[in-house]
Amino acid sequence: MSLNGFLDHLLKSAAPTTLSDKDGRGGLGGMLGSDFGKGAMTGGALGLLLGRNKTSRKLATYGGLAALGMMAYRAYGDYRAQQGAPVQPQTVDRLPPPQANLHAEAILRALVAAAKADGHIDAREREVIEGEFARMAPGADVQQWMKAELDKPLDPAEVARAGSTPEIASEMYLASLVAADDQNFMERAYLDELARQLGLDEALKQRLEQEYRSAAA
Repeated sequence: MSLNGFLDHLLKSAAPTTLSDKDGRGGLGGMLGSDFGKGAMTGGALGLLLGRNKTSRKLATYGGLAALGMMAYRAYGDYRAQQGAPVQPQTVDRLPPPQANLHAEAILRALVAAAKADGHIDAREREVIEGEFARMAPGADVQQWMKAELDKPLDPAEVARAGSTPEIASEMYLASLVAADDQNFMERAYLDELARQLGLDEALKQRLEQEYRSAAA
């Protein structure tokens, strides 16, 4: 399975979780804390990373990776139009497989990094996440890639290096908004720094956040 296919499958696996956030941490900490062992697999692999976030469920409902691409297409296209330079953005949903795979790798990297931004992925949670990824059977190369991403220390500058085009940078920031809680101080700081490292100006950043909020509504 290519990273493109794996990411699409991952996004489409999102489902409402039955777990509650009893410790107030949100994310994996809240999802796997006191409720660990009582159905942690409910939301699939993406649910384990993004269990608190209903936008992930909308991505599944609206078509997985294509939905994320459409969000980036609208946000970046509107931003460019406001600048008087309308373009047809080359987002992941509008590219042939080889180019789409490059976008998917960057989006996956952003998703995993943002999920770590609250600092609460511990060894137990890692075991569950890796087990769920293995259950999806993406192939040894994809599993090794995901393990390497989970192993990396959180570094927004390193993550942002994958944002080689404005469209990829926009997709990465949207994916990070889906994975992180922008109401949490640590995660908001991470998102702001990632946007800076991606080279997103404030107008584009705000347009992407508006698109995200519309999807989450």
